[in-house]
Amino acid sequence: MTQTVYPVPRYRDARAAIDFLKRSFGFEPLSVTEGEGDSIVHAELDVGAGLIMLSSTGDDDPFPAGPSTFYVAVQDPDAHHDRAKGAGAEIVMGLTDQPYGSREYAARDPEGNVWCFGTYRPQATGA
Repeated sequence: MTQTVYPVPRYRDARAAIDFLKRSFGFEPLSVTEGEGDSIVHAELDVGAGLIMLSSTGDDDPFPAGPSTFYVAVQDPDAHHDRAKGAGAEIVMGLTDQPYGSREYAARDPEGNVWCFGTYRPQATGA
């Protein structure tokens, strides 16, 4: 049986999160389903070879908002870092060469989730 993982961060202000993720990290909205008021029922964002799904959350929601930590493999972490920093993302770990061979940095989104970007690309054994 093949399984695929799709991260699903929840946001109090999903609309603002989509804008931030697009502007800061280059994620591209593939679909956005709006709910009542200003809520987002479901959104899918292209993250290169993968995607994330996100939505709005509320007080009575069984799926609360983060914070969570995510890792995204990128080709050029230096350029990615510069884009994020230029868009106003809070850099919580500057560009670092890790002992396991990855070059990476981390940034926090406005709702406290930490997004790590680097060159490390683990390989699943059961794929």
